[in-house]
Amino acid sequence: MRYPDGGGLSAQQRAKREQVRLQAAEWFAEEVPVAEVAARLRVSQTAVFGWRQRWRRGGVQALASKGPGGNRCRLNGSQRRRLADALDEGPAVHGFDADQRWTLARVSDLIARMFRTRYTLRGTAYLLHRMGFSVQVPKHRPVERDEDAVVTWRREVWPAGKR
Repeated sequence: MRYPDGGGLSAQQRAKREQVRLQAAEWFAEEVPVAEVAARLRVSQTAVFGWRQRWRRGGVQALASKGPGGNRCRLNGSQRRRLADALDEGPAVHGFDADQRWTLARVSDLIARMFRTRYTLRGTAYLLHRMGFSVQVPKHRPVERDEDAVVTWRREVWPAGKR
């Protein structure tokens, strides 16, 4: 699962996991067996073997957090805010008059026009998710739909048919 910070974990979660690895490093120095380290920290032995190998090669520094995972965003903070504002304005303001929905292709085109940066559709989806946007599927309703008739049917006809 991905989160808006783009790396799967918040800064606090990364710090907490780093503390677990650093505790493991202390026990590696005391030559505590891998199985016992894994049991004490309630993690897999495979993870502990990997940490120990990194610790042997680079010491405690090798177990430090490397920050959020994933590729760096090509848009800086102010550009992402400008993009969010542009998306809030709606597609018609930016020349997409056919219907009032943002698609990945349209957002990608908007990014290219605003910032001279190309994103693939998948990259656009990742960027929007990182910014906190989610997929919204519009309800398709016929133009001829009579809301009053629907309410009447739900209140009177449907309960009568259930009996």
